[in-house]
Amino acid sequence: MKKTIFTVAGIVLAATTATGPAMAQGYPTKPITLVVPYSAGGPTDVLARMLGVVMARSLGQSVVVENKTGAGGTLAAAYTARAAPDGYTFLIHHNGMATAPALYRRLSYKPLADFEYVSQVLDVPMTLIGRKDLPPKNFKELLVHLKSHGDKINLAHAGLGAVSHLCSMLLRQAVGTELTTVPYQGTGPALNALLAGQVDLLCDQTTATIPYIKAQSVKLYGVTSSTRLKALPDTPTLSEQGLAGFNVVVWHGIYAPKGTPREALEKFGAALKLALKDPSATQRLTDLGALIPDDDKLSPAGLQTWLQQETQRYTPVIKTAGQFAD
Repeated sequence: MKKTIFTVAGIVLAATTATGPAMAQGYPTKPITLVVPYSAGGPTDVLARMLGVVMARSLGQSVVVENKTGAGGTLAAAYTARAAPDGYTFLIHHNGMATAPALYRRLSYKPLADFEYVSQVLDVPMTLIGRKDLPPKNFKELLVHLKSHGDKINLAHAGLGAVSHLCSMLLRQAVGTELTTVPYQGTGPALNALLAGQVDLLCDQTTATIPYIKAQSVKLYGVTSSTRLKALPDTPTLSEQGLAGFNVVVWHGIYAPKGTPREALEKFGAALKLALKDPSATQRLTDLGALIPDDDKLSPAGLQTWLQQETQRYTPVIKTAGQFAD
């Protein structure tokens, strides 16, 4: 478990001003913990740390990022569900909240029932990339290559339940060809294996792959979003290239334990919206291909509706694959 504390300059000074006593009596009066289900340095962790710095300014308190890793994010989710509903513990999680009920047959919490919803945070499209010396020059050639070589092609992913794993399952179903999937313990090792030429293909987030794409260290075959990206304007989507309707995006949401006071949810949510409008943060996110969701998703109801839809979407995919994580 690793904790990182973001401090806000001037907190002590602010407490001594005329408005200090009133602020001290209201929420928040102490640091807030933002639980991250994955290790430090990963895409979700980077996002949490970036948001933590900016949110602390408007909250007037430190934001503590706590990495609670293991079991595909379910340990962090279970920990948050059991935490005191006092407004000082929140969880940031991605698609794993929607896939856990199908992947884990003995789940200790109910994603749709055991949390309060705050907001969606960020959408991160994925890229389908190949090792640098993979023969196909484009996606059209890659389709022919996949159909002719089948299970001789190694498709890496970041472990059962990871979004890269879901992308690989959807890709195999869309192409209609069985490929040899190779699981790794996280996105970093999977990407390193591709860079080293140990595997052939990988679906991974733009926030991780764009630097390697621009350095021409990998072959880019397409993006997994429904529309082209500003960061990669000349790269067609997989849907454009023959996989009609193919759309895999890593989305993130923020949750709190069931029963968390409305005041805390609203103040935390307001600070989040301000952070997502911070020019320096938004520019960095845009450069990495990330997308801030539409306003209708930046709300408790928007996140709840989306989680329900995504749970319904992925459950049959996982059951068809017959793969479980427990």
